[in-house]
Amino acid sequence: MATPLALVIDDEPDICELLTLTLGRMDIATDSAGDVGAAKARLGEKKYDLCLTDMRLPDGDGLELVEWMQANAPNVPVAVITAHGNVETAVQALKLGAFDFLSKPLDLKHLRNIVQNALKLEQPDEKGASRLLGESEGMRELRAMIDKVARSQAPVHIAGESGTGKELVARLIHDSGPRAGGPFVPVNCGAIPAELMESEFFGHRKGSFTGAVRDKVGLFQCAEGGTLFLDEIADLPLSMQVKLLRVIQEKTVRPVGAAAEEAVDARILSATHKNLAQMVQAGEFREDLYYRINVIELNVPALRDRGDDVLLLADHILKRLDPDARLDDGAKAKILAHSFPGNVREVENTLERAVTLCTTGTISADDLHLRAATGRDAVETWPEGRANLGDQVEDVQRQAIVEALEKTRYNKTAAAKLLGLSFRQLRYRIKKLGIEA
Repeated sequence: MATPLALVIDDEPDICELLTLTLGRMDIATDSAGDVGAAKARLGEKKYDLCLTDMRLPDGDGLELVEWMQANAPNVPVAVITAHGNVETAVQALKLGAFDFLSKPLDLKHLRNIVQNALKLEQPDEKGASRLLGESEGMRELRAMIDKVARSQAPVHIAGESGTGKELVARLIHDSGPRAGGPFVPVNCGAIPAELMESEFFGHRKGSFTGAVRDKVGLFQCAEGGTLFLDEIADLPLSMQVKLLRVIQEKTVRPVGAAAEEAVDARILSATHKNLAQMVQAGEFREDLYYRINVIELNVPALRDRGDDVLLLADHILKRLDPDARLDDGAKAKILAHSFPGNVREVENTLERAVTLCTTGTISADDLHLRAATGRDAVETWPEGRANLGDQVEDVQRQAIVEALEKTRYNKTAAAKLLGLSFRQLRYRIKKLGIEA
């Protein structure tokens, strides 16, 4: 394997020497340049695997170089070195396409992590994003953005309605990037009691509070070397938002009861179905945290805006539920006419119910149990106060599972057999539906 080659851009000889020595110990060869002009010349002459640049240079700044590289050397990951505490500049660099950033004074462990992640990057492809089905323009744009942001370490916020597949997008970003070999840790911020949040996120030491009988590793530490996905981040209380902001900026956590902070290396992805900008204006979400997690925003389109994608999804879901099942023309027409306010999750619930009720293997319009609709905006005429189909299906499933558990005296193995499910499927549904055994 060829020795990796890095370009170091800084007009301070001491910094250049430190970076060169550090990279050399990692078996990485280096070239150096003292200003923007020399750096552009070098990038035009050779193929580099990595670029490290200072922000302040004699003939320009690192932001100018980062922007230039997106057009002229797009496959070279570039990390910028910023002054200590200059968060705004770091965020701007990430928005322009920088892979990551370092703050002075340089933390050599952090530097090595950044370099190792950069060298794991491969050329973008659609192998990962191909799991995100759909041929509509919105989905093609989303897949292209996933390929692009996967190569960066910038925080990404994923916006979209409930049921659109925001966690799938987060997993694809993780799987398509240099952290794919590390853990992907999803957490529903709204499901953690406020009094336990700090312990859950940062861990705690034995004896730090009543009930802390042993040391606990936090979610940030669990995501070391990988990705932490903060789903429904809008549900975080303001007190926790302050702590989260500091962790993102400093890349350190202090477990409850610990005397010292611990360095953490985890990429932050977040999502919510709520409008964070409106929450900021209402004082319900911190503005500084909003701009820190929202360096790059991805919008997952609602299913009603994706045209015929719904039929592609339905076909894919049916193959997973029952390879022998199929939709007749009437069922296809009814699916196309329905607006699916619950998005992909509602499609899954609808087809799961249809497969259960259908006795012939061919699903008709009646098997779908969808209300009549005259167009994709028919959701607006749905009677006020009436639950959507996704909620109704979940209610039916919840009732059936509770009855099976009661009949088997809460023996989950026996209940799963009674319901025609595997033990794993039953356990998943119990968790998903919030059933307390």
